[in-house]
Amino acid sequence: MTVAGVFVLFINDHLLKQAWPGPLTGKLSDVAGLVVAPALVALLFWRRADLAATVLTGALFTLVKTTETGAELASHAWTLVAGPSRVLADPTDLLALPALALAWWVRRRSLESYSARWRVIVTMPLAVLAVTATSAAPVPRASSVNVDGDSIVVHVQDGLTQISDDGGVIWEEDGGAWESRPLQSAACVPRQPTRCYRVVPDRVAVEQSDDGGKTWGPSWALTADDRERLARRHPSRAERHSMALAVQARPGGHVVVVANGVDGILVRDVSGEWRHVGLPGSPEPTAADLSPERNVAIFLAVCMLFGGAAAGLQRYQRAYIGFAAAASLGLFTALSSPDPFFAGEYAAGLILFGVLATVVGAVVCLVLAGAGRARPTPAAVGVLAAPLVYLTVYTPFYGWSEGTPGPYWVAVALAVLLTGLVVLGGAVLIRNDARRAYLDGSSTSRPT
Repeated sequence: MTVAGVFVLFINDHLLKQAWPGPLTGKLSDVAGLVVAPALVALLFWRRADLAATVLTGALFTLVKTTETGAELASHAWTLVAGPSRVLADPTDLLALPALALAWWVRRRSLESYSARWRVIVTMPLAVLAVTATSAAPVPRASSVNVDGDSIVVHVQDGLTQISDDGGVIWEEDGGAWESRPLQSAACVPRQPTRCYRVVPDRVAVEQSDDGGKTWGPSWALTADDRERLARRHPSRAERHSMALAVQARPGGHVVVVANGVDGILVRDVSGEWRHVGLPGSPEPTAADLSPERNVAIFLAVCMLFGGAAAGLQRYQRAYIGFAAAASLGLFTALSSPDPFFAGEYAAGLILFGVLATVVGAVVCLVLAGAGRARPTPAAVGVLAAPLVYLTVYTPFYGWSEGTPGPYWVAVALAVLLTGLVVLGGAVLIRNDARRAYLDGSSTSRPT
């Protein structure tokens, strides 16, 4: 039942929720997660603790769904495990709590010492690769900016107005009514009409002119990696461009404040330095879409999972490798398919083909692994190395999405290096096991 729950959780969260987002797939994710979670939580206890694991699962689920603190902690936890995630508090999800009764009943009927615990351990990598239901919150955008006396006012869509009275150093939220003015895409410095600034259309960039607007040159722009990060967070081009700016004279010079849409507020201080402010007090920025990197990480992890068992097979190795390749490629195809809502029947067909190939290939591989008398050590190496491969591939790109490392190519190099070390370590363990198996077979065949 744990295997079935993990399968439902994985297919629902990675495929069905992408194709048909809504209450049905959201609640199905909660139910499947509550069926799977107690068996995994029980592994934290030294002895059997079915009741404690079930109660702890229910308590944590209730905390996450009814409190903002619990939802925030869950968001951070799932970000580390399954990539950038946002878990929202939603008391209506407590309707899924009766699924714990099903989990309890299954555990009481099927959990028998070592064999059942081993089944749970084997399915754990798949459970780690499955993700919980997440929801997207409205994205605040700095849409316009104007100077009102000594104050600089930035109007924010889906958020509170930001006000600064010290030239953009300190910003405060304000819920009061401020006069909204037309977007100002260019402005000159008061009492210095030769120095002007303007936003660049369809880009997050600012140009300046020192001859009253006759010629323009670059003043500030996002780096290539920063542009890619912003595009990953906000796929719509309409949301990621500089929208307006304002110039204010200050003692010692002037400041420029730019409303950069979803990228927030940008300030040029009197010294000429540009500083990214963002949107103070707003929720954390939307997580970058790392679907391509995540899909590669899942694919390589599944290959490692199947590869470990294949290395220990004594029979049917070629057939096993063929069906394992079909299952792995089918899963990658399903995960990488475009959204059926936009791509139509073509994408739906790809997803269906990928799911069928994954299910058939995985089932046949399980049968062949048993019939081919796979040695336990290589299979265990594959099971334990699979989540490590996922983490070594995905973690550098997650770090890149947060700004460390800065260049994308560094993340690629780190992923290749770390994953290579994991694969090399697994290969060494499997080779040593094969050598021991060969020596044991040779010694038993010698005459006495």
